[in-house]
Amino acid sequence: MGEEANCDAVMEAGNGNGKAKENGHATAVLAMPDVKADDAVVAPADPRLQGISDAIRVVPHFPKQGIMFNDITTLLLRPGVFKDAVDMFVERYRGMGIAAVAGIEARGFIFGPAIALAIGAKFIPLRKPKKLPGEVISETYVLEYGTDCLEMHVGAIEPRERVLIVDDLVATGGTLCAAINLMERAGADVVECACLIGLPKFKVFRLSTHESDILSKVSNGV
Repeated sequence: MGEEANCDAVMEAGNGNGKAKENGHATAVLAMPDVKADDAVVAPADPRLQGISDAIRVVPHFPKQGIMFNDITTLLLRPGVFKDAVDMFVERYRGMGIAAVAGIEARGFIFGPAIALAIGAKFIPLRKPKKLPGEVISETYVLEYGTDCLEMHVGAIEPRERVLIVDDLVATGGTLCAAINLMERAGADVVECACLIGLPKFKVFRLSTHESDILSKVSNGV
């Protein structure tokens, strides 16, 4: 997931029209495990959200001591819940004129293609180095323990095409910021980022008023 990264960009929830604000990009998030009243501002939400949250298993101390790993494989074993998660994103993004869905390696590859097919968009894999053949464009970003990199094929996106970026989880937002930078360097218009899980300890807020308004306000260190 790469979410140990640091990022100076601030992403704020949009107003429901799918347009990125000047100082960042909206991020739609479905589930936030272990959210307490003081951690988030939550308006009446779609009833499907509870089933999605319940289906995500939290595994302590994986892959190393101190990490609480959010495991989506248990959600994938429940076809109805898996469909609900995809449907909620599709309901949000259908009709926004999105030409491409970019999925971040690796779990963005699970949800991204399903969303892309449903809204009639192409799917672009954003991969780690040396995974894509041919000419690529790269974006390196800083992690607490070093650096990482995302790559995509040159020509995968056309200038001014509207793009949705998909990953399974957002914490600090570093990986998403790298994906945004990569897309914008290629001339794309990043409409929004979509993640299944937001971690409240990193000040992720879900603001829900109805089933298609599942927005997260993400700000690093604020």
